[in-house]
Amino acid sequence: MPTKLSVNLNAVAMLRNRRDLPWPSVEALGRIALAAGSAGLTVHPRPDQRHIRFSDLPVIRALIDDEFPTAEFNIEGYPSEDFLALCEKIQPEQVTLVPDDPAQATSDHGFDFRATATMLKPIVARLKKGGMRVSLFADGDGDVEAVKLAKQTGADRIELYTGPYGGCFDHPEKALEIVEHLGRTADAARAEGMGVNAGHDLTVANLPMLVTRIPDLAEVSIGHGLTADALEYGMAETVRRFRRACGQSL
Repeated sequence: MPTKLSVNLNAVAMLRNRRDLPWPSVEALGRIALAAGSAGLTVHPRPDQRHIRFSDLPVIRALIDDEFPTAEFNIEGYPSEDFLALCEKIQPEQVTLVPDDPAQATSDHGFDFRATATMLKPIVARLKKGGMRVSLFADGDGDVEAVKLAKQTGADRIELYTGPYGGCFDHPEKALEIVEHLGRTADAARAEGMGVNAGHDLTVANLPMLVTRIPDLAEVSIGHGLTADALEYGMAETVRRFRRACGQSL
């Protein structure tokens, strides 16, 4: 099955937040993305609300429920009590837990599962009891033992942090090396019965090599590169371009 695309709306919200005005509309651009075939929408509501605001979440939830009922809502965040309560209120189909400090500009590493697996286990159980699929942000460094520890938390999936891969846009030899590490991490997750997502700095140019190495990659969530392309091509055409890069037939 081709890799699904989830459009991350954080960059759209950040642009909106530059002014005390309601545009660009997160809801409207989310609607365009879903109408163009995105399988879902992703947000990362940070405590300072510097991009996605808490008030955006019920709007996106209603958009999916009312107009695109087969799409999924994916909410990312650090598993604080406030974040967990927010997820229980909004009921996304998927929660992606990340190890970010709230002050970080963006996600830049996966969990150290040797240090956090015990902490994550009851959190994962709480979210799954609420009917949500749980994915854990993971470094794609080929560490098989770390993946086994991720499995022990009860999570359904890992999300490969692909920032280093995306950073090799001008270094193809290094990109090949990193995509192999990502692939070995995905192989280990598959062996443990876990699904694999991926995200961070993915583009139309670098997606094909990733999905070739990881043919059962379940989902990619993409925001920065997709939003940048949408300024040039428009949101609908950009979604179609990324879907083709994921191996989807349009």
